[in-house]
Amino acid sequence: MPSPQLLVLFGSQTGTAQDVSERLGREARRRRLGCRVQALDSYPVVNLINEPLVIFVCATTGQGDPPDNMKNFWRFIFRKNLPSTALCQMDFAILGLGDSSYAKFNFVAKKLHRRLLQLGGSALLPVCLGDDQHELGPDAAVDPWLRDLWDRVLGLYPPPPGLTEIPPGVPLPSKFTLLFLQEAPSTGSEGQRVAHPGSQEPPSESKPFLAPMISNQRVTGPSHFQDVRLIEFDISGSSISFAAGDVVLIQPSNSAAHVQQFCQVLGLDPDQLFTLQPREPDVSSPTRLPQPCSMRHLVSHYLDIASVPRRSFFELLACLSLHELEREKLLEFSSAQGQEELFEYCNRPHRTILEVLCDFPHTAAAIPPDYLLDLIPAIRPRAFSIASSLLTHPSRLQILVAVVQFQTRLKEPRRGLCSSWLASLDPGQGPVRVPLWVRPGSLAFPETPDTPVIMVGPGTGVAPFRAAIQERVAQGQTGNFLFFGCRWRDQDFYWEAEWQELEKRDCLTLVPAFSREQPPALFSALQEQKVYVQHRLRELGSLVWELLDRQGAYFYLAGNAKSMPADVSEALMSIFQEEGGLCSPDAAAYLARLQRTRRFQTETWA
Repeated sequence: MPSPQLLVLFGSQTGTAQDVSERLGREARRRRLGCRVQALDSYPVVNLINEPLVIFVCATTGQGDPPDNMKNFWRFIFRKNLPSTALCQMDFAILGLGDSSYAKFNFVAKKLHRRLLQLGGSALLPVCLGDDQHELGPDAAVDPWLRDLWDRVLGLYPPPPGLTEIPPGVPLPSKFTLLFLQEAPSTGSEGQRVAHPGSQEPPSESKPFLAPMISNQRVTGPSHFQDVRLIEFDISGSSISFAAGDVVLIQPSNSAAHVQQFCQVLGLDPDQLFTLQPREPDVSSPTRLPQPCSMRHLVSHYLDIASVPRRSFFELLACLSLHELEREKLLEFSSAQGQEELFEYCNRPHRTILEVLCDFPHTAAAIPPDYLLDLIPAIRPRAFSIASSLLTHPSRLQILVAVVQFQTRLKEPRRGLCSSWLASLDPGQGPVRVPLWVRPGSLAFPETPDTPVIMVGPGTGVAPFRAAIQERVAQGQTGNFLFFGCRWRDQDFYWEAEWQELEKRDCLTLVPAFSREQPPALFSALQEQKVYVQHRLRELGSLVWELLDRQGAYFYLAGNAKSMPADVSEALMSIFQEEGGLCSPDAAAYLARLQRTRRFQTETWA
């Protein structure tokens, strides 16, 4: 009986699920199994009925949500009209990736497992529950689960006689061959594939719009610990349209200094041109790379050299290393036994791929260019809530960006790639263009003019609510209630003057919470805790209950996903009990009903 094609489908938000899926693909090829690896939303889901063997690798995001690149699949697989025998020919296994500090730990993987069983699928193994909170990360659960998986798969589908497993130290063939050009082509010029002004086709990841940056203004006080920017783009002629709650995706680049350092360490000529040739017929070249492409363009715009490398990076680097001492250390980092040491070396201090390559100079200098795209992941676009409305700012798009910078035990501060890159751009020094495109967000606002909205947005979480308030005010909707939280009134109170003007016009009720300012003397003896948005909600519990229960208000929450959403939900439960007279189970049911009917919506990020 010939071995079937193994299909690995992933839903990934930050790249971890994709990395694990590609690891599965490599391990399958070492075991002589045919394997395809695809994002869930790029796979034609109706073909699942013909697949004999499928591994699903699913992250859980936010408050138990599926990642963006599996949302279409998620809607399809939970259709009520799918027959209970739809997947009766399919063996499957599910590997989940989550964070046990969240209430809905690995919710997506668990729910999908139940659903596939309902549709007749046969589970090879229990769900793997990878946990970011484990001291060794998800690999603590993934490693033993994969050993069991291959035992099951090879027991069902043994490899053909005479074909042995490819040993771990032998590198698999690279996905691509880089064919270097001896001279520059006479026609055409290198550049990004972009959506041109006037194009009828909306911009996308494969064809972003190069938006001129109009302004880049710091909106936090000079003494505030964090640099937060209000950035405005001109989207005239782009065919970009958006509504409140939508999201803009921005494709960042590496700094020129890092690109130069990378090329030096690897002995690459930044101006060398090449074309990219896939080795396998079912592999296509990345659409974001021009053909031909220069090494400078590849490193600047595609290779994520500023990211923290994953274990798979060390596995491949060890295979490629010709230096005995460096290879020994790389093998240790890529082994199951070496994960604690790898975590201390790499993950805890947030050491980057570029820094690791500098630590292993002999290995770095000998990396075959063909393996660059196997070794280093692609730069992922970053999503930002749109902070403006086209009704107020026609042909403009604004975002609020917190510049990520923090210190670890390494000498150099750690910097967020996209936020630092955006902060470095100065349109006052000359034209600046940023590749971007727009997609629908997770927040949708009511269209009925008399429906009130309660918005809770601490910090930069207020961004989508500024867009919503601008849009609603322009349409004559006045029932806008904003609970905004920050540290200091004079340091990080974003858009204070704008909110005050809207309050004067009776278009907005603003309830601020300043967590670092002393409460009034009357309360200081009673209140030692800092004041956050959840405290202000409780103070105005009767108003919140009146709006939700009697006026049919919608409730929105945006911001950091760590503890704030749970704290706000707890405050709401308390309001339902104290103001609505509900017992605890009824209050929980009331909250669940708001969520189910989309009258309680969240947009949170880690």
